[in-house]
Amino acid sequence: MTSTLPHDDQLSAWLDGQGSDEQRAQLDAWLREHPEDAAVVRLWAADRDALRARFDPVLDEPLPEALLATVREGGRARSWPWAQAAMAAGMLVAGGLLGAGLMWQWQGQANTVQAIAPGTWTHRAAVAHAVYSPEVKHPVEVSVIEGSAAEQRAQEQHLARWLTKRLDMPVRLFDLRAQGFELVGGRLLPDAAGPSAQLMYQDGSGQRVTVYLRKPEAGTHTAFRFQRDGEVGLFYWAEDGYGCALVGTLPRERLLALAEAVYRQVEADIVPGAPAASEPKAPASPAPTPIKPMS
Repeated sequence: MTSTLPHDDQLSAWLDGQGSDEQRAQLDAWLREHPEDAAVVRLWAADRDALRARFDPVLDEPLPEALLATVREGGRARSWPWAQAAMAAGMLVAGGLLGAGLMWQWQGQANTVQAIAPGTWTHRAAVAHAVYSPEVKHPVEVSVIEGSAAEQRAQEQHLARWLTKRLDMPVRLFDLRAQGFELVGGRLLPDAAGPSAQLMYQDGSGQRVTVYLRKPEAGTHTAFRFQRDGEVGLFYWAEDGYGCALVGTLPRERLLALAEAVYRQVEADIVPGAPAASEPKAPASPAPTPIKPMS
């Protein structure tokens, strides 16, 4: 395995499926052992997929008639040097205008490709975060931060079983302690055609993120994507039988690291209905630092 940080062009080639089997195996091993680099590559992939989804249809659009007319006129006047010069100038102007138009269109669409569309399940996830994350007294329906360590563990197990039964899909209580976030609890929410769930996490400064879970329609598949609405950003994906969105107001890179942690735990095929953290919480003595409420 390579012991030096790969160049961006090597990571880009790996993302595009290029390179020899040996090179790709070395980069696979590097990314497994360096989650921050893996998070960057995942971010590139999300941007790439969003751009492809937005602009692939442009490849099938016909060339502008004005540009074709310029080419035809240039062909008829090809024997005249001044006409050839005029044709070249016309091509440059037309090409420049076309390029400027496409660039304007690309910039305008790129700015909106990450917007959260009203009425979608990701919009419901963002709204639920905005509604419940500021709550001080009742941020969750089932709290897992009250009582002794044994009582907290029992509430975690109850929450996972309850949401698994109501959503009719495995609900994991993800372990985000390595990223500095503790589970506060969760609640049941309505979705378009059934229930959904929200898990809430909080760091030592009171900053909160939520994980929105739903059972998507049969056959639904959405690659790892990013959306934003004002200060609220979310990474989300959906597979057959499982939809998930990590929502918060953190910088995009921090949200991505959290979403990566959730995604890895989902893909690890954790036992349905069991909390993701396999280790019990630390005993109550010495007393753990309480999670600060939002001010």
